[in-house]
Amino acid sequence: MSRVYLDHASTSPPRPGVVEAMVEWMGAADPGRVHTEGRMARVAIEDARDKVAALLGARSREVVFTSGATESVAAAVFGALSAERGDHVVLPAVEHSCVRDASARTKQTVVGVDRLGRIDPAAAAAAMTDETALIHCQWGNHEVGTIQPVADVVALGRERGVLVHIDAAAAVGHVPIAFDDLGADLMSVSGHKFGGPKGIGVLLVRRGLRLPPLLLGGDQERARRAGLENVAAIMGLGVAAEHAAASGGEPAALTQRVLDEATAIDGVSAYGDRAPDGRLPHIACLGVAGVEAEAVLLGLDQAGIAAHSGSACSSELLEPSPVLEAMGVDAERSLRISTGWSTTAEDIDRFLAVFPEVVGRLRKLQSSQ
Repeated sequence: MSRVYLDHASTSPPRPGVVEAMVEWMGAADPGRVHTEGRMARVAIEDARDKVAALLGARSREVVFTSGATESVAAAVFGALSAERGDHVVLPAVEHSCVRDASARTKQTVVGVDRLGRIDPAAAAAAMTDETALIHCQWGNHEVGTIQPVADVVALGRERGVLVHIDAAAAVGHVPIAFDDLGADLMSVSGHKFGGPKGIGVLLVRRGLRLPPLLLGGDQERARRAGLENVAAIMGLGVAAEHAAASGGEPAALTQRVLDEATAIDGVSAYGDRAPDGRLPHIACLGVAGVEAEAVLLGLDQAGIAAHSGSACSSELLEPSPVLEAMGVDAERSLRISTGWSTTAEDIDRFLAVFPEVVGRLRKLQSSQ
């Protein structure tokens, strides 16, 4: 029996055509050269840039290719703090570790969230000072799926003259994104989260905004990010963006089944906002009382199902999830089920058949000790 992959929020397998596009351009010439080979690479890059911009509701000139969302976030923080706007950053407690770490060396104020993991814009406003240069707000949470009030935070930033950075890595390819309509200043995106290649991402920079670049050494990306362009990865990202735009994202019905049926089991609860319009459609986070999360994951893995517990970047440290801790729920016994472009209804059937058996077996084992 084939395995079931339900960990798309960590990384999603390449969409159809992505690998083929990358292989085709592995031998690409330097797109900064004027010879025919260089011009061909440049045309291909700009075509991919157009596709990415279309997915994100942005202008092509606002798209800066990076090595991934982690670099994009670091570039956003560095640029905002180097532009003589102040040295203070505001961020919600549930931001991804790359956002927290990039902001750790600044003067910062961490804003709490409610038990659904949602920030109160009024609390963010109260945290801002005359020295605030940047406020972070993720589009949707990477662990529990709760969607944040990004429009309210952007409006707050405009009113106070503070730059707003949106981490959209968990959201792109799963919900509609309209960067220009939103009016945010900066937005970070990761290619591999929605079926693009690993090692490629995007920083959207609002038209007219000039910030010092994080990486120096060349005039690539209109002098906003130095280094020879990764043509093959950019081509793969373009294909993934086109595919994601055409598909419209994953149906929320798959994870809604997980939330509804899994929580019917005694001692299993749902974390985050369960309302379809209040969460990312591909993430379901469950709290499983009475058993360790690692044991549940291993039991599922033995049954051929890949899932995850906690956030991808905190689990390697074997620490409780900072997101769940900030929400005030059990941070050590969570299970995240995340669907993607390749997930089928049969995959969810399989999980819902195996999950109760694994939990029941583990609880029985624990009670016998």
